[in-house]
Amino acid sequence: MARVLLLSSLALIPYLVWTSRRDNSPERIHYQHAENELILFEPELPTASDGETEATLQLEQEEPEARIWKERRSKVVEAFQHAWKGYSEQAFGFDEYHPLTQNGTNMIPKGIGYTIIDSLDTILLMNLTSEYDMAREWIQTRLDFNQTSDVNVFETTIRVFGGLLSAYHLSNDSLLLEKAVDLGDRLLGAFESPSGIPYASVMLDTGKGVAAHFNGGASSTAEATTLQLEFKYLSYLTGNKKYWNAVEKVMEVMEKLEKLDGLVPIFISPETGQFWGSEIRLGSRGDSYYEYLLKQWLQNSQQDQIYRDMYDEAIFGVKKHLLAKSVPNNLTYVGEVMWDAGSEKGYNFSPKMDHLVCFLPGTLAMGATLGKSIQDIPELKGVSKQDLELAEELLRTCWATYTSTVTGIAPEIVHFNMDASEDHDIIIKPADAHNLLRPETIESMFYLWRITKDPKYRDWGWEMFSAFEKCCKVESGGFSSIHDVTVETPVMSDNMETFFLAETLKYFYLLFSEDDLIPLDRYVYNTEAHPFPIFNQQCDGEH
Repeated sequence: MARVLLLSSLALIPYLVWTSRRDNSPERIHYQHAENELILFEPELPTASDGETEATLQLEQEEPEARIWKERRSKVVEAFQHAWKGYSEQAFGFDEYHPLTQNGTNMIPKGIGYTIIDSLDTILLMNLTSEYDMAREWIQTRLDFNQTSDVNVFETTIRVFGGLLSAYHLSNDSLLLEKAVDLGDRLLGAFESPSGIPYASVMLDTGKGVAAHFNGGASSTAEATTLQLEFKYLSYLTGNKKYWNAVEKVMEVMEKLEKLDGLVPIFISPETGQFWGSEIRLGSRGDSYYEYLLKQWLQNSQQDQIYRDMYDEAIFGVKKHLLAKSVPNNLTYVGEVMWDAGSEKGYNFSPKMDHLVCFLPGTLAMGATLGKSIQDIPELKGVSKQDLELAEELLRTCWATYTSTVTGIAPEIVHFNMDASEDHDIIIKPADAHNLLRPETIESMFYLWRITKDPKYRDWGWEMFSAFEKCCKVESGGFSSIHDVTVETPVMSDNMETFFLAETLKYFYLLFSEDDLIPLDRYVYNTEAHPFPIFNQQCDGEH
């Protein structure tokens, strides 16, 4: 008979119950709400006997297809443990790890736990108990945000602040919420500008904002508008509106500015609240502005319609101004434009696409289906149908940037051929040929798999994972970025970005997992792959 565990008086939002099992997979959890109660069903398994292990018995009961993906998911866990082994043995506590030289570096003198905290929710999802205990002890005894140093507001928010909040939700560990409140209060000073647009950096000890040292002090548009999920979630958890109001003010400024059919330049001034420069792109410094428009609407139970409207307008602008087809194979891609009043269209187009743009297929699919499988919703029509089709086209292009190289790994940037006399669609320039272990393409594969159930996305994901294992794995521990994806044996560049643990490996793990692990219609992922639960919050404000 199945065991039934009844947990009463819990928060109104469910959190992942973390168990002590070590079979590289979390307990299966089924959510059933009855008032404020959460009922967890722990299914009865056959008793292991005659030398058989519980894991062996479970595998024997599974269909061959399910067994394959469970085994592949275990390979992802092994990859994470291999990366963590190198970091924890050679550079534990440092913000970044360099696996070839086996040392660590900090963003600021004492560090603030970038790698540890960015990895926390991945550790929890993979049910790695000893790794969590190690990380938690460091956070409790060593993490200190009271330092006389400035940090980038965006990177610290999405990685450290977001990592603490997500791990708190998954673990219900109050230590993590305490640290998140401490950091959130320090970051708030960045919003104290004449316009409300945050400065690029902030002093941790004083909370004083620090303007960027280039472009007249302008902040990146994406960085200024990719803080909202994190601060709004903290506001929800604490009941303190100051966090919500700070980031909502930013969006009020953004809403009123002139745009190119919803598209925005990639810099904005904290002093004036006006855009700086004329470059528009969905790659670096532009990308997550568009991502967070949709996700802000989803996060607060679709209450704030202004964000859905801004998102819809922006996607219309993408289709009108940025979409193009390559020659000769008609790959659909997203280019960049520079406003130019003297040109025929008012701007100049460039066939350049960053790997970062490959977040867009997943976002389009979420916008079209709200995270539900197309098997569970009525037939898509109109714009929703078009957006899902576009998502699949763009993801096919993103995957082509992998399959077009001898390593099977994509470069940081590609250009697309527009010359009918050439026979190749994708151009990789030497300066763009490196790979940083980025997550955007596997992220979109995860979304498209959950939504369409097309098996090719899982197959592509496994091919990508295998290529990373072959070209980027460091024998002593860790994975490394590589200099050139166009050579058969690429040289490693001795850097393992924190997002490889926080995002890339997490999305591989989720792609190979069942749909009820962090379901898309119950969660939004921040731009660093930290899942936050959808909530319902009424807040004062113009929106």
